[in-house]
Amino acid sequence: MKIYQENQTCWLFLLLLVVITANIDSTSAQNSVDGNIFLNCGASSGVQYDLSGLSWEDDIDSAYAPDKKTDSVTPTPSDQDPSIPQVPYMTARIFQTPYTYSFPVSPGRKFVRLHFYPSDYTSSTDFINFNISLSFFSVSVGSHTLLNNFSALLTTQAMNYYYISKEFSVNISSNTLNLTFTPSPANKNAFAFVNGIEIVSMPHIFVKHNAFRQPLIVGTTSTLTIDEHTAFETIARLNVGGQSVSPVDDSGLYREWDDDLAYIYGAAVGVTYPKDPNVTIKYTDTVPEYIAPPFVYGTARSMDPNVSVNLNYNLTWIVPVDTGFYYYVRLHFCEIIYPITKINMRVFDIFINNMIAQEGFDVIGYTKGGGIGVPVYLDFIVFFPNMSSSSQQYIWVSLHPHISSKPFIYDAELNGLEIFKLNDSTGNLAGLNPTPLPPQTDDLSQNGPKKGHRSVAIASGVFGGSVGIALVFLAVLFALKKKVMLQSCVSSPSNQSRLFSVSEIKTATKDFSESLVIGVGGFGKVYRGEIDGGTICVAIKRGSRLSNQGVHEFRTEIDMLSKLRHRHLVSLVGHCHEKDEMILVYDYMANGTLRDHLYKTQNLPLSWKRRLEICIGAARGFHYLHTGAKPGIIHRDVKTTNILLDDKLVAKVSDFGLSKAAPELDCSHVSTAIKGSFGYLDPEYYRKQQLTEKSDVYSFGVVLFEVLCGRPALDRSLPEEQLSLADWALHCKRNGMIDQIIDPQLKEDITQESLEKFVEIAEKCLANRGIERPLMGDVLWNLEVALQMHNSVNGESNYDQNSITSYEGNMSPIVVNEEFVFSDLRSMKGR
Repeated sequence: MKIYQENQTCWLFLLLLVVITANIDSTSAQNSVDGNIFLNCGASSGVQYDLSGLSWEDDIDSAYAPDKKTDSVTPTPSDQDPSIPQVPYMTARIFQTPYTYSFPVSPGRKFVRLHFYPSDYTSSTDFINFNISLSFFSVSVGSHTLLNNFSALLTTQAMNYYYISKEFSVNISSNTLNLTFTPSPANKNAFAFVNGIEIVSMPHIFVKHNAFRQPLIVGTTSTLTIDEHTAFETIARLNVGGQSVSPVDDSGLYREWDDDLAYIYGAAVGVTYPKDPNVTIKYTDTVPEYIAPPFVYGTARSMDPNVSVNLNYNLTWIVPVDTGFYYYVRLHFCEIIYPITKINMRVFDIFINNMIAQEGFDVIGYTKGGGIGVPVYLDFIVFFPNMSSSSQQYIWVSLHPHISSKPFIYDAELNGLEIFKLNDSTGNLAGLNPTPLPPQTDDLSQNGPKKGHRSVAIASGVFGGSVGIALVFLAVLFALKKKVMLQSCVSSPSNQSRLFSVSEIKTATKDFSESLVIGVGGFGKVYRGEIDGGTICVAIKRGSRLSNQGVHEFRTEIDMLSKLRHRHLVSLVGHCHEKDEMILVYDYMANGTLRDHLYKTQNLPLSWKRRLEICIGAARGFHYLHTGAKPGIIHRDVKTTNILLDDKLVAKVSDFGLSKAAPELDCSHVSTAIKGSFGYLDPEYYRKQQLTEKSDVYSFGVVLFEVLCGRPALDRSLPEEQLSLADWALHCKRNGMIDQIIDPQLKEDITQESLEKFVEIAEKCLANRGIERPLMGDVLWNLEVALQMHNSVNGESNYDQNSITSYEGNMSPIVVNEEFVFSDLRSMKGR
């Protein structure tokens, strides 16, 4: 049977080659007619198709750079991981001297997209090896510098990607677009390289079709004129509330629109929804279809159905940017569900960087009578001056109901978000490289594939005829490859979790009914479900899409929880990896997350004793991860939404998708790209990209103050000095004002001795240097002491010390004996 399948595959592959060869001429002719160029740099096999169905031509015999062939090399990458798309990333052209591609184009604005896969390369002709760590170069078009001293290696390491693409928009006044690659002169061994180049003709989408107003510089009454000399770099392009949109599904400009979930700030992600089936997207003269495709305007993200919830938070997206540049921010809107059909039904304010950008915005009103299904967009300008303290800042886009309008619903919505960098006065668009990583960094082969900046999706349609057959065949091969990747990551003999079928999961969740959604996270939605004939209640986490990064987190979660059993860790019941689904099934935590009980909630407030017990339970879970598991585990995403509470309010640590194995005894840290949540990140880990168990300790210190103060780790509604809970709490502690920031619900409940011990250990957790922070075992012991102090004052029995002398589960117990206690007392006195 196996031999038959292999022979069948070979015949199909030969058929594919025949089909593609027969259509090379017609495809090239079509590209020429469209005026678009897709160049597979270094390739020598004619036209090839990427995973979305786009055809790329080779540049070996290209007429684009006929005079300098001898100055370039066409090598092969040393790492050819099968998860990396073959086109255009498995071939490259390397330049050791300045090299210019000359593309014949019609005058007008163009998208220039550059694709990079930073691997070591070897020349197939003279066997010269090119160490990618030496690759620093500049790229220019005319008077514009697109990249300067650019390192694709440092950039992908910082972003935790395998490969990336950079997209620019430039205006060409002649019939030739000259694209020049120049190795950095600072190192004689430096070289430039590129894997793929796209040149796509485009209308000037930055010229205002909407005549209502020109883009304002946020925080001022001034506007910024965008002319033909302005160049842009795409920083973010998000399909808000929907899945990513592949280049072939764009409205003719081959743009990719990413899912917005990863850019949402905090746990309040709102709700997503598609357009009503009876609603049609109706483009206008002021908003033509090329502004954004129907896929973008046909989905949206709004706030919560609960009015009281909406009035107490902002729906917020954050995007990192370089300092020293103006940024063009475009927000896309379209009302797509009934009954929002008239003015003053949904009115909201738009904030950018905590400044009002648009007050009382009404999408329906802005259409000037167009009504439901009519798209509109707003443009704004933001400026970030050069800052000596940091080369990177963040653009914050927030929405909040406009209360004074008394709308029909107190809500806000967004369909799409784009952010572009504008060139400075010298024509430069280049920012600085990220901070270099230490030599010992993540082994990509061990961590699994990482998604590129521009992911490649399967084409939703085909060009027709025999080319269509070829694309369908490619789609099938890609789907099979993804299935194999997914199966291989969960087939380890150590995985003891139950394997569910999709049909079982659908039965448990009533076909993923939205009424059963109990939470949304970076991985996807979480549903309350019932299995085994309704006898067992579970939480079912469904991956939002089958991305490479999702596969890695899916594998990590299964690997971790299949080996760990502990009373204060959430238990994995099973998983499902059928039909490209990534689904995890956990024990149901009836009382949700710890954050659900601290603020912006209708739950009854927790007593001080209960809060201490929950913190102790969570500390036990983290202490077990650090010292009881073999090897130890660093959680890397400690926060109140990852501490769950069961029906008896027992704390359980959850979400191990970002966890890392602790360093070996002879190593002090794990060198790895930054992962975690804003407000909780260890500043030392952020600066040095060196992860230790003390990084979890820092994040847990933020959790402790969150429990004490009943407020978020980051709160943009507060004055700047109070924005970060960690900074504000330390300031208040050092200035004797800690009583002013305690949760008002605790004022009459908390005891002074217990408070002082609790604040003392929380403060130590937030030490700027990891070496100055306590171990999680120290934290646990001090929290026990704080609870004993509270109980003593209130005449209650002491906390059961035996509860920390051993740990439940099948791992080796951790003994906390009398000697341990006294040694900790001595060490704490010296701190």
